[in-house]
Amino acid sequence: MTEKVIEIPTLNDGPHDFARLFGIWKAVNQNGGNVRFDFSRCNFLRPNAVAFLGGLARLIESRRGSVLFDWHTLRNHAVMVNLCQSGFAGTFAYPSSGWDGNSIPYREDKGLDNKVLDMNGIMDYLTYGWIGRGWVHVSDRLRDAIAGRMWEIYSNAIEHSGTKIGVFSCGQHYGRQNDLILSVVDFGRGIPANVRSFLRQYVEESLVSRLSGAACLKWAFGRGNSTCAGGVARGLGLDLL
Repeated sequence: MTEKVIEIPTLNDGPHDFARLFGIWKAVNQNGGNVRFDFSRCNFLRPNAVAFLGGLARLIESRRGSVLFDWHTLRNHAVMVNLCQSGFAGTFAYPSSGWDGNSIPYREDKGLDNKVLDMNGIMDYLTYGWIGRGWVHVSDRLRDAIAGRMWEIYSNAIEHSGTKIGVFSCGQHYGRQNDLILSVVDFGRGIPANVRSFLRQYVEESLVSRLSGAACLKWAFGRGNSTCAGGVARGLGLDLL
């Protein structure tokens, strides 16, 4: 089986960067098989890109392909340190274990039979590994409330997206910019597809098909809206988040 080499560029979290991530995903879908990620042109990776690449690697493996992160091509020391610190590099065959620093650890949650997530483990991760590290000064009660709302992101990924490979997350604290970031990624159906499917039960097909992705997201983040069966009263987490 031939190997496809995909170059990973410098990736931040602007619209252009997400477009490039989706381009990488498209290249993987078009070529399939074995993939080698080359970091020769990468000088920065935001957590959204790290979580995305981790999930993409597991997606390739789920399709019986192989993945190689070519660490020898990563020449930017700061990027390498962050990937090692978060545990991402160690997860993908680089001889390094993570450590406490300004990274929120890389995490993979597949769940039991793709349905039941480790709620206690994820809540500890959110409470003590992310929001409770002292970078943001909040009361214990507010900390727990924020973590609880973030838990719904993980829960939704399993309950609604139909992901077969799980949920992937990591983050980082950028002290100079005063940013505390957590990225959560799945490769399931996505919110727009779920919303359209749900609304087809109540709205004419011609109207549903015209709903843009932005309109679907706006609906999903509206108070009281949920695609759960019989569950318009359940949609509180995304609105509060």
